Amino acid sequence: MIVIDELPFKFVESEGFKKFIFVAYPRFHIPSRTNMIRDVYQLYLDERVKIKQLLRSSCSRICLTIDTWTSLQRVNYLCITAHFIDNDWKLNKKILNFFPISSHKGESIGMVIEKCLLNWGIDKLFTITVQNASSNDVAIGYLRKKFNPRGGLVQNGKYLHMRCMAYILNLIVVEGLKEMNKSVERIRGAVRYVRQSPARLQKFKECVVAEKIKCKKMLCLDVCTRWNLTYLMLNTAQNFERAFEIFEKQDTNFRAELERERVGLVWMIGIMLET
Repeated sequence: MIVIDELPFKFVESEGFKKFIFVAYPRFHIPSRTNMIRDVYQLYLDERVKIKQLLRSSCSRICLTIDTWTSLQRVNYLCITAHFIDNDWKLNKKILNFFPISSHKGESIGMVIEKCLLNWGIDKLFTITVQNASSNDVAIGYLRKKFNPRGGLVQNGKYLHMRCMAYILNLIVVEGLKEMNKSVERIRGAVRYVRQSPARLQKFKECVVAEKIKCKKMLCLDVCTRWNLTYLMLNTAQNFERAFEIFEKQDTNFRAELERERVGLVWMIGIMLET
């Protein structure tokens, strides 16, 4: 429960959980927070051993995907995922590590990836898929230089570097959306205005009920660098066009973010993104 639902360890010491266990199974001994931490960490160690054995016995070469980003707290993170086909011809995907890094410099990224792979006993790679960034080019060059002398690469690492097609597609769509940037910004501003206050959101929900809009979705903000989230924002907002019109009349501070002639074009963009 703690791991699957990503609950805090102190959950086992909460009054509600204790009462639930007492009613469900009074004889069950609830572990302390300290014991829970110890047991979860031991579970991690056991699973790590199993994955190591699987990697050692079930696959010859491994493909990696690397993702790096910076959080809102300005902390740099890196995630390493291994993809391989086992002896039963089943595709496996395992997250090897998820951890903060000191910087996004290419050589630093290459060094932490190398350290992670050595800890897992991985010495034979097929491809590494990364985003289009110069630092990633440097990181791949570092790994090629380190693993090629060990015989761990195919054709001296000629096909080691794979560029992320999803990221390239995202760049293409984001660039195309710039043609409609003003309209998208209007909708983004309207959604942000409604969601900024619980009172505004409640008033907007009342407008939805008044207009008898049966859409079960609710307004969501996008992340401007992720076109799929922009699509979700536009696709959801178009269902509430009539509610926005009523909301504008009731809220004197709400600017007309959705101009009728511009909104129609944005809805068309949403349909294009869907297809």
